[in-house]
Amino acid sequence: MTVVAIQRAATVAPALALTFNAFAWGVSWWPFRQLGALGLHPLWSTLIVYALAVGLITLVRPRAWGALLATPVLWWLVLAAGTTNAAFNWAVTIGDVVRVVLLFYLMPLWAALLARIVLQERLSRWALLRIAMALCGAAIVLWPPGGGFPVPSGLADWLGVLGGFSFALNNVLLRRHRAQPDAARALAMFAGGMMVAGGLGLALATQGQIAWPPQPEGLWPLGVLALGVWFLLGNLALQYGTARLSAHATAVIMLTEIVFAAASALALGGGVLTAQLALGGAMIMLGAGLAAFETPSGS
Repeated sequence: MTVVAIQRAATVAPALALTFNAFAWGVSWWPFRQLGALGLHPLWSTLIVYALAVGLITLVRPRAWGALLATPVLWWLVLAAGTTNAAFNWAVTIGDVVRVVLLFYLMPLWAALLARIVLQERLSRWALLRIAMALCGAAIVLWPPGGGFPVPSGLADWLGVLGGFSFALNNVLLRRHRAQPDAARALAMFAGGMMVAGGLGLALATQGQIAWPPQPEGLWPLGVLALGVWFLLGNLALQYGTARLSAHATAVIMLTEIVFAAASALALGGGVLTAQLALGGAMIMLGAGLAAFETPSGS
């Protein structure tokens, strides 16, 4: 095998891993809605799914806990990953999937800013241009029909934006801490999904804002188990890919989630693609795609 072929394979494998993760997330709204219809709030679904993953990692790589506890910086990854999962899973369960995913994918905007702060990557002219494109696209998506200031208009919108920001932070942190053991980084991500969703669910259920989980009977326990395996594979693919590609390349490849989410939502009745969403979404995607034309550099 030539050097060029080896280099190409080293790039293709992480890219395919990220594409699979984008597919896993893009179609995840459907099982979460089915579980919600069975009485299981998405926060509880997220808690159980990631608790299963944490249990599996603990059995297979018990030393991962020692590495995580001995590396305080990884707890920022716990928080970022947990917020991403709790916010996104809740948003796509209660909101228009296409709109939520578009707002979530302001993520490349946040990634450019966070890469500057965390990774010390310069904000090039290309980065500034795509930030402007993403902001214009977001303004179009959020523009109220009756006029007014384009800001998130409901819980699903705010959760979509929050999820995108925390996902960008998650990806930047994965790259910064790529030297840490894979098992420790994976455990941090799954533990975050369990802890943040569980803590938020407990707080809201105690206040009567959401229902407690139903009794473990019927189909929902099997559904959660299957979803747990699905997300385990997807998140392992994510941490494999992001550790081997730049934050900007990751942002571009993960845009395929919009395609997977929009196609599945339109096919299964989870969202509506209006002219406004199409125009705003095109600008958001174009802004993120501009990252392909720049090479990250240090300050």
